[in-house]
Amino acid sequence: MKLATRAATVTELLTGEYPDAATEIDYGSPWELLVATVLSAQCTDVRVNKVTPELFARWPRPEDLASASQEDVETMIRSTGMFRQKASSLRAAAGIVVSEYGGEVPEDLDALVALPGVGRKTAKVVLGEAFGIAAGVTVDTHVRRLARRLDLTRLEDPEKIAAELEALLPQEEWIKLSTRLILHGRRVCSARSPRCDECVLAEVCPRVGV
Repeated sequence: MKLATRAATVTELLTGEYPDAATEIDYGSPWELLVATVLSAQCTDVRVNKVTPELFARWPRPEDLASASQEDVETMIRSTGMFRQKASSLRAAAGIVVSEYGGEVPEDLDALVALPGVGRKTAKVVLGEAFGIAAGVTVDTHVRRLARRLDLTRLEDPEKIAAELEALLPQEEWIKLSTRLILHGRRVCSARSPRCDECVLAEVCPRVGV
């Protein structure tokens, strides 16, 4: 099967399997999504969702978090890991959002990536989920693993993988494809024990590395 055909088929099958796919991070605003996505680095969404309700209740707006003490924020987010770096980045990012963007999360990839703690992956998630802007395919550990197993890429670098996937698919598929691959990676195509016999992609998957 040609690469473009397999990519299109994978997209169609995953759309049928996860028609209402959405991030599993709980959020109520673009700012909350940005904070939660920063916290999700090296941490599960489940853990983040346990931390953020209290965090957002105490510091609901960027200006609130910007004025919070480093120690208080560290204590609140300790269980997400790398809490000192995350607390510092979030407080600094909050200050910039307030001073440069009037307290509103910018709807621009470069502006988001310029915020402390926000990489291209986080920026793409925020733009896609919060604003419906398809800035690119988000490649996390699940997307990387599935893209390689499906032989949609043979690259290692997440941004290079993203570029390959973006070249294979129409832009309107970028946001949901990322989410669907993440959900499928969590629920079916796990790293160690993929359930190939239950997989909707079984007939088109070359099972590279399995």
